[in-house]
Amino acid sequence: MQGSIRQMIKDKKEKQQSRSKIVEKIVPGILLICAIISVLTTLGIVFTLIVETITFFSQVSVIEYFTSKDWYPFFESDPDYGIWPLISGTLLITGIAMLVAVPFGLGAAIYLSEYATDRVRRIIKPILEVLAGIPTIVYGFFALTFVTPVLQNVIPSLPVFNALSPGIVVGIMIIPMIASLSEDAMSSVPNAIREGALGLGATRFEVAVKVVLPAALSGIIASVVLAISRAIGETMIVTVAGGATPKLTLDVTESIQTMTSYIVQVSLGDAGFGTTIYYSIYAVGMTLFLFTLIMNLVAQYISRRFREEY
Repeated sequence: MQGSIRQMIKDKKEKQQSRSKIVEKIVPGILLICAIISVLTTLGIVFTLIVETITFFSQVSVIEYFTSKDWYPFFESDPDYGIWPLISGTLLITGIAMLVAVPFGLGAAIYLSEYATDRVRRIIKPILEVLAGIPTIVYGFFALTFVTPVLQNVIPSLPVFNALSPGIVVGIMIIPMIASLSEDAMSSVPNAIREGALGLGATRFEVAVKVVLPAALSGIIASVVLAISRAIGETMIVTVAGGATPKLTLDVTESIQTMTSYIVQVSLGDAGFGTTIYYSIYAVGMTLFLFTLIMNLVAQYISRRFREEY
């Protein structure tokens, strides 16, 4: 009887080992397939952008695209395809958003990392991250129906569609990204550094600003750059509340159009398939792709350049 039990245990162990060996052989293959699909999808998107962008530039001069200050593709006679009005609108929205998101995001990160108790941190951080889960179309209508009327009480001449309102709301939307990533970077700074600074007579605020913040600089800057990339690629907020008037301007009270909102406008059926306007969305998309790619590369470089290892 005792021998049969030992044999059963031995057989069970052999079955478990054989199953684990099968899993160890299958899982790497599945993960490889997932990686290959991701790479092929990225290459497919880039290939499509390149091919359609080349088609656009076969009909529109590259010089006009990068030097003209007017973007009027819907004109039947003598349309203009200068990308700068869309770029200026995109950068204007991004600039306003960062003026809102950086101080509030870093303030929240400093509080969560240096002042909040564990219980408070467990409550506040999930609430902050809920903001990141709100659909951007909701943010867009929030900007149009709430933020804009509030701003009109301060600036009576402010039109319904403007750059200020969506810029502020985009900033609110990316606060969780800066706050969460910056707080993670600051929390990774060893407590020994804080205790050393406190032992030398520094106040809690001085420790946070002059010790912990510089020590976590690489993560903080990377979070800001990623937030800029997110703001540049925002679509629905600027489409709903920013208007559809491409202008080369820095006036935050005027109606503007960003690269993403133009793509939405054309994609809704304002241009027929195969027309120059249709191919223009790929040229704009390629420009947006390059902006985002550069931002991500900058974030990676900064993370490597200023990384502190403890």
